[in-house]
Amino acid sequence: MAPLHPDSSPTPNHTPHVARLSHVTLRYDSGTQALEDVSLKVFSGEHLCVLGANGSGKSTLASVLCGLLAPDAGRVQLVGENTFDSNRQDHIDFAAYQRARRKLGLVFQNPDDQLVTTVVEEDIAFGPENLGVPSDEIGTRVERELRRVAMTAYAKADPTRLSGGQKQRVAIAGALAMEPQLLVLDEPGSLLDVRGRSAIMRVMRRLRDAGTAIVHVTHFMEEALEADRVVVLDHGRIAFEGSPSDVFAHERELGTLGLEEPFVARFSRRLGLPWTCDDDILENSILAHFGPDSSTTGGQETQTRSSLRPASNNRPESNRTPAQTVASFENVTFSYGRERPALDNVSLRIATGTSLALVGQTGSGKSTLLRLLCALEVPDVGHVVIDGIDTLRKRDRRRLYGTIGYVMQHPERQLFAETVRADVAFGPENLGLSREEVDRRCSHALELVGLTGLEGASPFELSGGQQRLCALAGILAMEPHILVLDEPTAGLDPRGRHELRNILEDIHAHGVTIVQVTHSMEDAARAERVVVLDQAHVLLEGTPKEVFCAEHEQLLVDAGLGLTLSLTWALRLERAGLPSLGSPLTLGELVRAVEMASKEASPWH
Repeated sequence: MAPLHPDSSPTPNHTPHVARLSHVTLRYDSGTQALEDVSLKVFSGEHLCVLGANGSGKSTLASVLCGLLAPDAGRVQLVGENTFDSNRQDHIDFAAYQRARRKLGLVFQNPDDQLVTTVVEEDIAFGPENLGVPSDEIGTRVERELRRVAMTAYAKADPTRLSGGQKQRVAIAGALAMEPQLLVLDEPGSLLDVRGRSAIMRVMRRLRDAGTAIVHVTHFMEEALEADRVVVLDHGRIAFEGSPSDVFAHERELGTLGLEEPFVARFSRRLGLPWTCDDDILENSILAHFGPDSSTTGGQETQTRSSLRPASNNRPESNRTPAQTVASFENVTFSYGRERPALDNVSLRIATGTSLALVGQTGSGKSTLLRLLCALEVPDVGHVVIDGIDTLRKRDRRRLYGTIGYVMQHPERQLFAETVRADVAFGPENLGLSREEVDRRCSHALELVGLTGLEGASPFELSGGQQRLCALAGILAMEPHILVLDEPTAGLDPRGRHELRNILEDIHAHGVTIVQVTHSMEDAARAERVVVLDQAHVLLEGTPKEVFCAEHEQLLVDAGLGLTLSLTWALRLERAGLPSLGSPLTLGELVRAVEMASKEASPWH
């Protein structure tokens, strides 16, 4: 798909633009070319979605559109201000940038980069105060945005003590309080639960309807369907752009760029039906081809095509019963000094060699549970026992060094050494191992994460996805018995998520116990056990089939979560008239269930 002309757009020509980039090129001091010859207009009241693999230039583009970065070449016009022109003697007009920034808003990918005070409401007020907004108007805006992001109860809280998702809500509220003409959001939902992401999408719709221009950088393909226009970046260039349906129709090109189609598009392809990105169109098409009243031969043809496709590559659920418990929580309560505890009377056992997914809405206690599991915190009440060692006493906690590997929410921030090899070797060297053993572990860990050959590179010159893998390799080189990961796929493109899942499955196959926090129900469904936390308590626990089922649908929705997309579609189709499809948790299972239901309902197909 060829890129559209820079001045062409689905947006009517009479709509004014709030930002315009003309042949913009930007290189970092390291020599990395982040943007190359980018021309783009953003229109008032437009929702523009930016897609691309990690390292494609999305965050750099966001920073240019918000006036935080000036390019090396080209022209930049922001909210009516000519801020940069490489044809002028003075390329950068600093006064114009200063005026433009008063009308621009940005939500960073990592909220820690945006929080500036120790009180939530003061943080939200910071931007309007710097704009000179009257104090009474500031108070009104702060209250409004706290309600909008569901953080009113945390107005007096210290944002540094909030969960990652709660911090993200505060950052979004702070940007909205400035009432920008152009709002740029860089992966705003990467740390949010299902309910939180839905709330942010509603906010974006309302802002767009009110005339605010939205530039939305995301790795969630389903979110891009709501955009007026989609731009796909590849190595700093616009690979192609157009309406969501135009862009997502190019499955092969997207795949080569590390992206994928939204679920509904993949579902239509797998069934052999006319391709679509529209939920309602696909539902009607499925009912027409596979419903009990269908008398066409399309279903038979589809079954033949689908039967030739490979089965799901997910591992079957394990039927083994591990002989021992590697970690246990016994009536654990923990508080950060707030009135409400982060965990309240939690009891939980983790079997040796299992894979466990921990899910729950933002602030439910997931990250706190991980910190207790890693002995970084100790319970106020109750006991946490790891490998038979109670973590209450400091001298006992030291015995766990090397037993547990903890990959934090932003693992790339764990990097510090001059070379990849030195970073990966740091942990094993501190275990007092021989040089030969350190070398063996480093080589094995780098092979596992696919970074062999980059031992001498600086970890800070790697792509974002590679930095995350490097940090993971440093943990794996310590050969922990338990690997603990906090949102490991957050911020990764579809290809990166797929690669990381394969790495974790390989590690688990070697007997390592894996515990991961995730906001992805699809990732949780790949685990052997799922624990659902809600308001500091264990709400549900069991296998994915036991947790993600029709009987728990409302319970999960009330907890800010939901079912997997496959099961959600199965229930939707049943309610529309298809026979029971069971509880499919993956797309492959869903496709087979639809085909089987069609055979049973219409034996002549």
